Amino acid sequence: MNNHYPFELVPLPYAYDALEPYIDAETMALHHDKHLRTYVDNLNTVLSGCPPLQDMTLEELVACSDRLPDQIREKVKNNAGGVYNHNLYFSLMSPASKLPQSGNLYDAIIRCFGSFDEFKKRLLATALARFGSGYAWLATFANGRLTVVSTANQDVVTAAGLCPILLVDVWEHAYYLRYQNRRAEYLENWFQVINWPAAQLNYYNCFCRRL
Repeated sequence: MNNHYPFELVPLPYAYDALEPYIDAETMALHHDKHLRTYVDNLNTVLSGCPPLQDMTLEELVACSDRLPDQIREKVKNNAGGVYNHNLYFSLMSPASKLPQSGNLYDAIIRCFGSFDEFKKRLLATALARFGSGYAWLATFANGRLTVVSTANQDVVTAAGLCPILLVDVWEHAYYLRYQNRRAEYLENWFQVINWPAAQLNYYNCFCRRL
């Protein structure tokens, strides 16, 4: 599948109803097939008129978006960020979720936050406090230290020099059909479907980039 123009909609790695009862099938279908597809289509539309950008990967587009010409900067930033963030979000959920009890990421979480429960509280509180639309992230600095942050809209943590490990989408379309304005309830249930092996792999990849 292309990681350059023309970008394609990455299929979900599970069925729409696989995350029930935590995230409903209707939300998953709408979120993936409509919202993410719109970002993909919009990004391709922008890039269709910019041949110099057409060989760039999604990660490269996200990284350089702030340096692009004024007439395309926001369109590339918002739509490339939308594709990047959604692909990561969907890949980090699984119907076979099981809380980690060991491993490099688990050990790093304990070192940084003191306990797994404290990490969970910090992440969910950060997601709950995000005003309007955006994401909450577990990410790592270049020195390997973990941090929990939030970003607005389709901004990405890589712009701040962080390497992403885990994120949760707090745009209303991610939860409103099932939870309406009960974001806290959505966040608690999202935590039940985290794909921890995928998060561990992201952590490993972040570590390898520093070698």
